[in-house]
Amino acid sequence: MRRLLSLLLVLVVMLAACGSKQEESSNKDTHEVKHAMGTTKVPKDPKRVVVLTNEGTEAVVSMGVKPVGAANSYTGNPWYKHLEKKYKGIEPVGGESEINLEKIAKLKPDLIIGNKFRQEAQYKKLSEIAPTVFSNELRGDWKDNFSLYAKALNQEDKGKEVLSNYDKHVEKAKKEIGDKANSEVSMVRFMPGDVRIYHKDTFSGVILDELGIKRPKGQDKDDFAEKGVTKERMKAMDGDYIFYFTFQEDDKKVSQLEKEWINDPAFKDLEASKKGHVYKVDDAVWNTSGGVLSANMMIDDLKEKLSEK
Repeated sequence: MRRLLSLLLVLVVMLAACGSKQEESSNKDTHEVKHAMGTTKVPKDPKRVVVLTNEGTEAVVSMGVKPVGAANSYTGNPWYKHLEKKYKGIEPVGGESEINLEKIAKLKPDLIIGNKFRQEAQYKKLSEIAPTVFSNELRGDWKDNFSLYAKALNQEDKGKEVLSNYDKHVEKAKKEIGDKANSEVSMVRFMPGDVRIYHKDTFSGVILDELGIKRPKGQDKDDFAEKGVTKERMKAMDGDYIFYFTFQEDDKKVSQLEKEWINDPAFKDLEASKKGHVYKVDDAVWNTSGGVLSANMMIDDLKEKLSEK
């Protein structure tokens, strides 16, 4: 009996030691990340990453990590035209608001990066597939989300390098834009059933602010946008420059909406129109994609257009 008890005691000690070693090994291979849904242990060297937002995919790719899967772009098949070469080989897993859990599971990810605003309802199921980290919002300041993604990937040094290069790009563009920064830049968006005037808490709004570019008084606000703009509010669109972008312009109703406004006599009577300072720009680059790669492209596009006579 004593021998049996001794053997059991040895077995318990061995199992405890084994468990301790496994836990220690596990801790060496993972790190904790605080995010919008709590704190999650994630691999220190993830190999199979799935990203569920457009701006998140840009962030991950910019740090030299190619996801095995990502949320489809809002336009393109399945990626935005300005990013499709960089995204070659990535498996699409459905739109940001219509992710396909079965496709994600089949990819056997070891890290999932998503967003509370878009996918909060799926968080529990995603966490059952792989460790999942969520950013909180999808609005203006993409840098906050970028830093979280860098931490989740254990690529904080690379992330700082990417942001540092972006900041240098901003400073260089500031010098090249020069006095044109004193011009008031208006931002307008046409989309299905809606016309909007964009304020400062938007992707393009944050970039304009970083560049020190002025906004018309009615747009110089730290919020998102004026929605449901009617033609009676046409004057609120005016500025020294008007940049407009159109979401889902392949939709006949949306393209018709854009034409009705741009060709309206009241729009043509705006100061920006009279000066020939009205520019249509790419909605994906200037707004929808919302990540660091697009931000750099937007700066170059803006700089080029402001330099035109």
